[in-house]
Amino acid sequence: MSLLKNVGTIGGLTMVSRVAGMVREMIFSRVLGANEVTDAWFQALIIPNVFRRLFAEGAFSAAFVPMFSKRLHNSAGGADGLEEARSFSNDVISVFVPALIVLTAIMQIAMPGVIWLLSDKPIDDATFDYSVDFAQIMFPYILLVSVVTLLTGMLNSVSRFGPGASFPIIFNLVLIGTLLAISALGMGEADIIAMGYIVAWAIPVAGVLQLGWLVYWAHKEGFRPRWIQRPRMTPEVRRLGIIALPAAIGGGAYQINTLLQVYFLNQLEGSAVSWMNYADRLNQLPLGIIGIALSTAILPTLSKFIGAKDTAGAARVQSNAIELGMLLTLPAAVALSICAVPFITIIFGGGRFDAEDAAMTGGVLAVLVAGLPAYVLVKVLVPSFYARSDTRTPVYAAVAALVVFVGFNIAFLQRFGVEGVAAASAIGAWLNCLILYLVLRLRGYYQMDWPLIGRLARQLVAAVAMGTALFYTRELLTPYYNASIPEQLLALIALVACAIIVYFGVAFALGAVSKQRLATFMKKREPEAP
Repeated sequence: MSLLKNVGTIGGLTMVSRVAGMVREMIFSRVLGANEVTDAWFQALIIPNVFRRLFAEGAFSAAFVPMFSKRLHNSAGGADGLEEARSFSNDVISVFVPALIVLTAIMQIAMPGVIWLLSDKPIDDATFDYSVDFAQIMFPYILLVSVVTLLTGMLNSVSRFGPGASFPIIFNLVLIGTLLAISALGMGEADIIAMGYIVAWAIPVAGVLQLGWLVYWAHKEGFRPRWIQRPRMTPEVRRLGIIALPAAIGGGAYQINTLLQVYFLNQLEGSAVSWMNYADRLNQLPLGIIGIALSTAILPTLSKFIGAKDTAGAARVQSNAIELGMLLTLPAAVALSICAVPFITIIFGGGRFDAEDAAMTGGVLAVLVAGLPAYVLVKVLVPSFYARSDTRTPVYAAVAALVVFVGFNIAFLQRFGVEGVAAASAIGAWLNCLILYLVLRLRGYYQMDWPLIGRLARQLVAAVAMGTALFYTRELLTPYYNASIPEQLLALIALVACAIIVYFGVAFALGAVSKQRLATFMKKREPEAP
C-alpha cells in the first residue's frame, strides 16, 4: 500500500476523530467554561494520558510492532507465522495486563500526593478533594486504552489501520453525548462541580467501549488474545522489555515535560490549565492528522527497507514523509498563528467561555503553533531510529528538550506567563528535532538532498504569502467573530478558503508541489533484495 494511501486511511479517520474531539471541546467550553473546576478536570485527564503515551503509544508500540510483525510474516503470512505471532502476543499480554493492574492500584492510592505535587495546593484547599476524585475516577482508563493500543499494534502489522485510527472517535462520541445530556438537564453555575463528576465518569465508560471495538476487529483478523492467564516472562518478552525500556525513558522525558507544564501553569493566576488545553486542542488537530498518521504509516515501511538493507529506499521514504508532512503542516501553523483569536472565539466562545478566555487562549495558541512543524518532524524522524531498534537516541534528544523547557520556565515564568510556557514548549520541540536530524546525518542514515530543501523553501514562501493574505482577511471579518452562529460559520469558512486558495495556488505556481510529486507519494515501493 502506498505511503499516501496509508496516511490517507489513518489521517482521514484521525481527522474524523479530531473533528469529533473539537466538537467535544466546543461543547465542553460552553457548558463548563474555564475555571477552577475545568482546571482540575483537565489536570486529572492529563495523568492517565501521560501514562498511556508513556507505556502504550510510545515505548510499547515502538518495541512491540516490529517484533510482532516479524513473527507474523515469518512464514510469508502463512499459518505458522500467524500462530507464532499469536503465541508472542499472548506471552506479552500475560505480563502487560497484570503490570497495568498493579500500576492502576498504586496510582489510586497515591493520587492525593500526585495532585498535591502537581497543583502545589494545600490539602484543605476547596479544589483539592474534587481534583483527587476526578483523577481517581479517570485513571483506570489507562488500563483499558493500553490494551486497546496493543490490539492496534497487532492490526497495524497486517495493514489494518482503520480500527486503530478510529477508536478515539468512540471516546469523543461518549463525551459529546454526556455533555449534551448535561446541557439538556439545564444544570446551572451551582452545579458545575457535579457536572465535572458526571463527565469524569464518562472517561472509563468510553474506555470499555473502545476495548470492545478493538477486540472485535482483532478476532475478525484471526487474533485470539487470552486475557486471563498465568504471567510468562519468556526470553522474547524480556527482549521486548529491554528494547522498550530506553524508549520509555525517552517517552518519560516527554511526559515529565507534560506534568511539569501542568505544575508551571498551576503557579499562574487565572485558568491557565484550561487556556492551554483549549489552545492545544487546535494545535493537536494538524499534529494528530499529519504527524501521527505519517509516523504510524512509515514505521512498518522503514522497517522493511532497513531490514532488506535498502538504504536508498529508506531515505526515499523518509524524504517523502518530511515533504508531505511540511506541505500540510506549514500552512496550518501559519494560519493558526495569524488567526488564533478569531478561531478560538468562533470555535470555543459562548456560554461560560467569555471574551477574556478567548483572548488569553488565542494568545497561547499563537505562540504554541510555532513549534508545530517541529513536533511533526519529530514524529517523522523518530521511526528511523525505532526501525533500527535504536530507542536510546530519541531519549537524549527528548531529555535535552526537557532541560531547555524547564530552564526557560524557571527563568521567565512570571515574566511571560502562560504564553511563556507555550514558547518553552515550542523551543524544546525545535531543539529535539534538530538533534534527531543531526544524529541521522552524522551516522550516515539520512540526509536531506538539495531538491527536497528547495521544495521545502518554496513551501515556506507559499505559507508566508498565505499568512499575509490571512492577516488582511482577518481584519475585514472582525465584526463576524462574535455575531450569530451562521455569520461565525461563514467567517470561519472564508478564512479557511482564503488559506487553501492562496497557499496551494502559490505552492503550485512555485513548484513546491506538483502532480508528479503527488503521484510519487502514491506509488507503492518495495525494498530491493539485499
